[in-house]
Amino acid sequence: MIEAADDPDDAPRDGEIVSPGPLTHDAALTFIGRIETPWTARGDCPRRGDPQDGPLCRLVLDARWAPALDGLEPGAALQVLYWMHQARRDLVRLSPGLATPRGPFALRAPTRPNPIASSRVTLVEREGATLVVRGLDCLNGTPLLDIKPWRD
Repeated sequence: MIEAADDPDDAPRDGEIVSPGPLTHDAALTFIGRIETPWTARGDCPRRGDPQDGPLCRLVLDARWAPALDGLEPGAALQVLYWMHQARRDLVRLSPGLATPRGPFALRAPTRPNPIASSRVTLVEREGATLVVRGLDCLNGTPLLDIKPWRD
């Protein structure tokens, strides 16, 4: 795994501010599986996935979580929470091509203290402990945190 700080393409841009010091760890999360997508480089990921026409992706859960998928039906809208494991976590001001730099809490950028992402997806089919979905925008191998029914 490439750490964001070791990636030369991830150097701060003009106007960006890096938070000093290590982050403390206040909680523990359990990854329930991994996500399989067609994207292997961050720059290739779409800015937002399309739950209607996006490519097929797979939520591959650890087998022990298979019973937790009971009740999910094809066509269902789901909220998928995942950990953007290659995102920087130390920037407090970002300059993502905008005229004025902004803080990560004012953006949907992956760079944030806790790189938790959320996507609305459409369930295409279930294959045991795997869900085939449309609508993701993350790297292949991204850790999966949770799945919830989508509520408007």
